Amino acid sequence: MVANRVDPRDTRPRARSRVALAVAAVCAGLFVLLAVFVVVREGVPFPGERAAHTWSVVHRPRLALTVARGVTASGTGVWPYAMAVAAGLIVGRGTRQRMYAVLGAAAFLGVGQAVRYGLMEAIGRSRPPVGDWAGHASGFAFPSGHATTSAMAAGLLAWAVVVRRRPAVARACCAVLLCWAAAVGGTRVYLGMHWPSDVLAGWLLAAAWIGLGATLYARYSARRTPGVGRPLNR
Repeated sequence: MVANRVDPRDTRPRARSRVALAVAAVCAGLFVLLAVFVVVREGVPFPGERAAHTWSVVHRPRLALTVARGVTASGTGVWPYAMAVAAGLIVGRGTRQRMYAVLGAAAFLGVGQAVRYGLMEAIGRSRPPVGDWAGHASGFAFPSGHATTSAMAAGLLAWAVVVRRRPAVARACCAVLLCWAAAVGGTRVYLGMHWPSDVLAGWLLAAAWIGLGATLYARYSARRTPGVGRPLNR
């Protein structure tokens, strides 16, 4: 008998798993390295961070301040979880699977939040002077909660779009989500409530978390698909 041809798409879950795991490992390593430096320096800002903070305090016209406050507000509360729900709806197939996917995505984001909060409390870095804040903030500074949450939500939705949508659509959506997460993180520095390294740490932690989740999902999908990455019987 003639051998059946192997569908090239069969190798994608494992390839995605390797890439996601590499991203998670690199970002986690960089986060740990940055956290060690912050602890060793006892939270003292890195070179250039005070200058960035001073610039943000001085350059705050009313319109820019209003826009920054609106952008930063979108990085917490209901919006990130709405994005997690959207990710679950995109990935799921059928009513039951979508329900599980939505619950799983929301739980994944929630656990990531818990990890971030635990790290924030353990490291205990102080924020910039409260008199320079142009908004409300609570807790310690490292890693930035808004930056971490928005990047996790954006990464979760971007991953869902990449898995289920056409490449052109996926690229456009990923670009928009990346810009939004970057803007949220940037506003935390602009509004004076975080040092730049707090935001960078949030992005690294989010990338590591999303990479870990994508790895687990890719391996789960590979197990559920018979013959993934192997030729069919002759």
